[in-house]
This record gives sequence, structure tokens and C-alpha cells, in this order.
Amino acid sequence: MSRAGRPSVPPPPGAMSRAAARRTGPPADRAPRELPEGRPAAAVPPARPRRSRLWRLIRFTIIAAVWGGLAVALAVLWFAWNLPLPDQAALATRRPSLGLQDDRGHVFARFGDLAGRPVRLDMLPRYVAEAVVDTEDRRFWHEPGIDPIGIARAALVDLVHWRVIQGGSTLTQQVAKTLFLSNARTLRRKVQELLLTFWLDRHFTKRQILEIWLNRVYFGAGAWGIDAAARIYFGVPAARLSLWQAAVLAGLPRAPSRFNPRADPAAAAARARQVLAAMLRAGDLTPQAAQAAAQAIAFPPTPPMAAGWFADWAADQATALLSPGEDASLRTTLDPAIQARAEAALAAVLDGPGRARGARQGAVVVLNAATGAVEALVGGRNYQDSSYDRATEARRPPGSAFKPFVWLAALQRGVRPEDRVLDAPIRIGTWHPRDYERHYLGEISVQRALALSINTASVRLLLRAGGPRAVAAVAHRLGIADHLPDNASIALGTANVGLLELTAAYAAFFNGGFRVMPFGVTAVQTVAGTQAVARALPQPVVAPALAAMMARMLGAVVRYGTGTAAAMPGRFVAGKTGTTQDYRDAWFVGFIQSGAVGRVIGVWIGNDDDRPMRGVVGGSLPAEVFHRIAAGLP
Repeated sequence: MSRAGRPSVPPPPGAMSRAAARRTGPPADRAPRELPEGRPAAAVPPARPRRSRLWRLIRFTIIAAVWGGLAVALAVLWFAWNLPLPDQAALATRRPSLGLQDDRGHVFARFGDLAGRPVRLDMLPRYVAEAVVDTEDRRFWHEPGIDPIGIARAALVDLVHWRVIQGGSTLTQQVAKTLFLSNARTLRRKVQELLLTFWLDRHFTKRQILEIWLNRVYFGAGAWGIDAAARIYFGVPAARLSLWQAAVLAGLPRAPSRFNPRADPAAAAARARQVLAAMLRAGDLTPQAAQAAAQAIAFPPTPPMAAGWFADWAADQATALLSPGEDASLRTTLDPAIQARAEAALAAVLDGPGRARGARQGAVVVLNAATGAVEALVGGRNYQDSSYDRATEARRPPGSAFKPFVWLAALQRGVRPEDRVLDAPIRIGTWHPRDYERHYLGEISVQRALALSINTASVRLLLRAGGPRAVAAVAHRLGIADHLPDNASIALGTANVGLLELTAAYAAFFNGGFRVMPFGVTAVQTVAGTQAVARALPQPVVAPALAAMMARMLGAVVRYGTGTAAAMPGRFVAGKTGTTQDYRDAWFVGFIQSGAVGRVIGVWIGNDDDRPMRGVVGGSLPAEVFHRIAAGLP
């Protein structure tokens, strides 16, 4: 027990009492640290061993590799998220092709994209493949899908010029882009192109890749594939291409519009000579062969843009007959000789007397009076300047060209050509129609009143025929589909009509009284075969005797009336003139018998902005156009 009388508690084993510690002092291996007050500091724990810098570097490298790999995987996943399936290369889409043939079976127009027959390298002349490889990718046979040398060269050129001058795409890359991708210049599209390029190079041989390129690349003018291009530009299959023709086609894919032989023959020839020079440098041609091919370059004459309006109209007619996405060919009623003559006649009149008299536009329709087959259709002055079809789409007042429907309605009420009708002032309410000549002839025959296009006589015959509704019913029955006004001004042709339907309606006057529906397509040809197009047959709408009376009276218009400029000695010609207020529209719709075929020719001349012409009437310029066309018919 301690001196204080309390029992003593022994210290824990290994422990030292504070007193003993004070007596013995700090351990021999540790020096006391003096505090500011001069007191020794507490004991400092022993230092841990340092980690090596090598281990830290290894750990950082491993972490960076894991995260970097994950980032690359995510990037590849993002680039490939909407990547097309390469296995669907054969299903690459294009616009379906629609070819139009004239009545002789010759193609005169194409719509959509034309794909030729598939070709293999062993089907083509050797120089076709050489021209393509030497021009587009001279290291094609040995490169791994991409051309590092070409890419570096293109990058250097672009860097020097600070803009994109050259590209480094190989044929394999072009196949990847052509089959699967768009032309968008984005990083994502370029990475996708590389992924597909490596896939193509792995799964196809070089010959197969070149064959895909030849069959699927775009050569301009709607031609996809070298066989389609050979047929469009040179009229031969790809297997029969000459050396210079192969050079022309090999130079097209880089810029199909700029080097198109139809658009710029000089540029196409210059590009072909560059291709021949590349073949010479590659050792695939001798200097003599290259020179001979360069001298042989001669493009066939570029066909004019003929029958453009007819092609558009016929293609629209056939829309319901075609299966979506299917290539087809249409056999049409177009007579190329009559079409060319109609275009030339209208252009000559507008460029000649029409220019001096303020007439800038016109339209022509030629159709078979017995069937309604449209043999020519001209919708304006120049298709390339304006494709608007004034023959089928425009609606203008026909003026006196509408009067035959008034006369026919009167005949159906018992009036006859030799009957008398009064040409004298007439008033209906506040309306006071007058004649063009501003003087009156008194009583004249119904036939002479039509021949001279007497306005007051037309109004009186309208009333005798039963009024505006009766005349409108006759016009509708013959094929006028437009709305007609329910007032007496209809007798003077104030309603708007189209040239095509007006021309077709006149056919009943000359074919024995049958209404015809104008048509332009006779057959559709697809891979499944050729199918005739059903059409509405002519329907009897006018008694034959009355139709003959109308034909005789319309013949008088040409013999001694307002349409004498259309007369042709020795041939039966009939028709009717039409002129609207202030000479804004001038019409002539006439008939001519050509051997066993009778044709109705409708002509309109005016201005798109409705600007008045200077004294142009139906019996002047329109009748002259009719005469020029009719004179060339057999």
C-alpha cells in the first residue's frame, strides 16, 4: 500500500510510469524536439517507404488504356449507329427509269435514272478497266482499300491552296460512298466511308469491286452504270465501246455535269484526252494508240429537246399505270415528224411577224380526228426556257372559236345553214354586244354568219338554241370540261378553256359526230411484258347529218370568211378563228384531210402576262401556223 494509504495498482505490462519516464528520459534513438516554450515535442512516428515512380506510371497507363479504349469503342459505336448494312449492296436504290417511245418505237425522252445491263470485266474491252483505274485510282490493284500516298498528296495540295483541290478517294471508297452513303462532307460520313471501305476490301476481290463500280457509278444524263452510259451517249452497249469512247466515260464520274458530252462536247473531249494521257503514263497505251484515239473523238449531234411538253403530258397520263419503283417504257402516239414541224412553225411565226406585233408565246395541238390520238403537242416557244405547258395547263377565253358550239346547239333546235339570222344591234339588259367591224349586214344566212364570225348573230342563235345552259350542255357533251358561265356572253367565248380540250371537241364536227378523248399513251412495257393501255372509245354525241352541216359551215370560214389564211388549194380545210378583247388571245382551230387521216390542229398565240398584242387576230398568225403545219402533212 502506498504512503497515502491507498492500494497500489501495478502498471500495464511493458508500460513505464510517468515518474520512471521522467527519471530515465527519452529513448536513446530519438532526440527531443524543443517546443517554443522549451518543452520537448511528442514522439514522431516512423516514415513509410516511398512508392516507386515506375509503378505510378504503369497504373496510369493501364487506366488511360481502359478509358481510351472505352472512348474509342463509344466513338465507333456512334459512327456506326446508322451505318447501312453492306450485305444490301445489291439493293442500292435509284429513281425508276421511264422511257418514252414515239409511234415508231424510237425513244425520244427519258425520266428518272437509267440502269444498263450488268457487265463483268471479261465482257468488256481491256482498255475500259485500264482507263478507269489509270484515271481514278492507279494503285487500285495493290492498295488495302485506301491509298495513303494519295491521301497524303491530296492533303498537301489542299494545304498549299487552303481549300479542297484534290481528293484521295480510292475506287473502293467510291463504291462505299456510291452504294451506301450520301455526298455530305461531314466527319461522321467520312468515318463511315472508311469502315465500309475496309469491309468491302475484306469481303470482295479487286475485280469484284471494280465491277461494282462500273455497274453502279453515275455517269450523268440519268445513266447509272457504264452500259447505260454507253447506250445513252454513243448508242452502243458497253461491250462495244471504242478506246476513245471508254476514255470519255472514264472521265465522267469525277464531274458528270461538267464533262457531259451532251452539255459541253469540248469539255468532254478535253477530259477524254487527259484520260488517254494517264493511260499512256501508266504504260497501258502506246503513243501511237493514244494519238489515234484522241483524233477519233467525235460526238454525235446532241438531239434537241424535242417534244418536252408532250413527254411531260404523256408521263403524267401514265402515272396511274405504273408500279412504284419499277422501270418502264411507254409507247406513245407522238409523230416525230409532225412534232418537229409544229415546233418549227410556231417558232418561225413568233420569231418573225410575231416579234413585231408583240406576240411572245403560243401553243399547238395536233390530233387524229377519228381516234383522239395526240400526234404533236407544243406547249410554248422554247421548252428549255419554260416547261410550262400552255396547251394543256393554261386556260384562256377562246373568243369566237367557241361559236361553233352555239351554231351546233341551234342546229339541234331545227336551224339550218341556209336559214336567215339578223345582224343588227341587240341589247340584253345592260349588255350591248357589237361586231368586230362595227357595222351591220342585216339578214344573212346562218352559214355566212359563222364564216364572218358575226357577234350579234351568235347571240340571237344562242337565244334560239335555248339560252346559255343549252349551249354549255352541248360544249360539255363534246368534251369541254371547264366551267362555263350562265349568261349570254358565252356566245362570244368569254369562258376560259384549254387548247387541248377545245381541239379535241372540234373533232366531232369532222368525224361523223363522235366525241373523242385525247390520249398519248398506247402501251406500257415492263419486265413483266407489254400491256396495251385501255382508252375510252369515241362516243356518238352529234347526229351525223348535223356534224356534216357543221363541217360544211366551218369549211366556209376558210373559203371566204375570217380563216382564208389557212386555205390550201385542192384540199379540204375547215376551221374557226377566235380573237379576244384588246387582242390578248388569238386562236385558230382547224381540220385538214391528209389521205385517209383527218387531223384537227389547234393553235393559240398570246402572252403569259395577258399583255395585248398589236392587231393579232385568229385569222392572222394562228392561221399562218396552221397553214405551215398542214402544208407538210402527207
